[in-house]
Amino acid sequence: MKLNHFIRQFHRWMSIIFTLLVIAVFVISTRPAPPDWAFYMPLPALALMLFSGLYLFVLPYVHKGET
Repeated sequence: MKLNHFIRQFHRWMSIIFTLLVIAVFVISTRPAPPDWAFYMPLPALALMLFSGLYLFVLPYVHKGET
């Protein structure tokens, strides 16, 4: 149960970080000639959210089969 709680909290915090990074990209993109790497900043957070989100999505179906 503690692992599920940790992954849920991790997913929530990563969503906050992802949102802040996307806002930062919008701010950076308003500058003339923004660096190309700035548009890739949110991708690591998005990848981590993908894996934790898929885990959380599958979790109820796995537990449904145990009852």
